[in-house]
Amino acid sequence: MKRSILSVSPFIKCATAITFSAVVSTAITITTVQAQDLKEVVAASKEINNSANQSQQKINKIDEQIQSKLQKFKVVNKEVDGLNVYNKQMQAQLDNQLEELSNLAVSMEQVSIIERQISPLMARMIDTLTTFVSLDVPFLPEERSKRVTGLQSMLERADVAVSEKFRRVLEAYQVEVEYGRTIEAYSGLQMIDGQERDVDFLRIGRVSFIYQTRDGQQMGMWDQASKSWQPLDAGFRSDINKGLRIARKQLAPDLITVPVAQNSAE
Repeated sequence: MKRSILSVSPFIKCATAITFSAVVSTAITITTVQAQDLKEVVAASKEINNSANQSQQKINKIDEQIQSKLQKFKVVNKEVDGLNVYNKQMQAQLDNQLEELSNLAVSMEQVSIIERQISPLMARMIDTLTTFVSLDVPFLPEERSKRVTGLQSMLERADVAVSEKFRRVLEAYQVEVEYGRTIEAYSGLQMIDGQERDVDFLRIGRVSFIYQTRDGQQMGMWDQASKSWQPLDAGFRSDINKGLRIARKQLAPDLITVPVAQNSAE
């Protein structure tokens, strides 16, 4: 029995050594394999990370593009809203202008009718003014006659607008109206006792029309009823001289006594 134990013991040692060596070898192999696998895993992880980074960069670029386009869309949308408001305003103005054009067309038709009616009216007004001047107190005869003659010739002119013709006719009427409200003095010639004399005329509205010779010796008053000049007494000389000076703005306005014909027309 002792021999058997002694003979087996070296074998066990040898087996143990082999086993340990195998284990170590296996462990080294496993470690090598694991290291290799780990490298592959790390490499794969890096590749995945790189791919993820690239994908994220693409995503970021796409997001930036989307944000940029979204901002542009918002700007364009605001412009569109503004243009819609502007177009509505322009449409409203256009509608108003079309309405005005329509009204203007109607007015132009009416103007044509009025023009056809106003020309005979102006002719009648000028004839009436001519008659009035001829029957009125004979102050400023040349000036007033020339004004009426100018209106008659103007009425036949084609280069003068109807509105201008009517304005000038009304202006002539206004001038005649003003004669009845004003005082005026002017120099002229007057037939006295068959002789033409230089005189000063004094017109006070249409109620009194007087002349006085330059030397102040002869005076007369127009009598509208008899259509003739009537001599005046020398007692009126002072007031007539005062009236002449007031009319020429050489004196301040003041009360004066002048003769008035009983049947004079205002």
